[in-house]
Amino acid sequence: MSAGSETPTGQVGFIGLGDMGKPMAERLLAWPGGLVVCDLRPEVVEPFTAAGAKAAASAAEVAAQAEVISVVVVNDAQVRAVVAGPDGILSAARPGTVIAVHSTIADSTAIELAAECAGHGVDLVDAPISGGAVGAQQGRLAVMVGGERAAYERLREPLRCFADLIVHAGGVGAGTRMKLARNLLHFISFTAATEAQRLAEAAGLDLAKLGRVVRHSDAVTGGAGSIILRDNTAPIPADDFWFPILSHVRNLGEKDLSLALALADRLDLELPLARQAFTELGTGLGVGAGELAKEQS
Repeated sequence: MSAGSETPTGQVGFIGLGDMGKPMAERLLAWPGGLVVCDLRPEVVEPFTAAGAKAAASAAEVAAQAEVISVVVVNDAQVRAVVAGPDGILSAARPGTVIAVHSTIADSTAIELAAECAGHGVDLVDAPISGGAVGAQQGRLAVMVGGERAAYERLREPLRCFADLIVHAGGVGAGTRMKLARNLLHFISFTAATEAQRLAEAAGLDLAKLGRVVRHSDAVTGGAGSIILRDNTAPIPADDFWFPILSHVRNLGEKDLSLALALADRLDLELPLARQAFTELGTGLGVGAGELAKEQS
């Protein structure tokens, strides 16, 4: 384990000032040790230098100055080039440097690069983010860190500049796996939202008003994340604390889904996600199908 557990006080480096990287790096302008930034577009770098940051022409130049480096580029190929390319971080990084890759990449890419970095005495962690550009601007991102505990500890203070939730997901690759699970929910939910819109439209409702109701109630209840409560997904014994709580959720869900499906039938509208949810909700919650689902199976 190459990195110590102390909090870094020196310069922080930031590579990639795009839609996500720019607001994240802006939050780091207040970092007491200073900020050095790198992007291929001079017009993007200029506002940072005007605000007191240093500019670097390459990832290697960043590594020569910074002991903690955030990377926010587009894809695996760009991450590999920034970290291990001819003018990449590893060509100039000092032992003890910590690289945090915030891009969403394959977990295997993170593992391979971390092994290569270890040979140079450098720690690489995968630290994907959730919360979008607005979350970055507000300093409210969630960061999921996969890597050595000591590297995680050294990153926490710089990350707090743009994140208000930082979790250590496990070893290298775990941060990416957590981000993929989180985004699985995100985009399946989007698909479900399109199905809800079709039902609302067929029923003659105002879609904009429906959207306002959804955003309002999700902000209060926590949305789908509010049922991710347990340590595992095994069936729940009847005497377990969670059994009556999640059985209640199942019963409400089956009732409301059955009513929505009946409405869709009257409107001659097919809702495949709703039908699957009606059938699988109870099993997914760990409490088994309820009476309504059993009756219609």
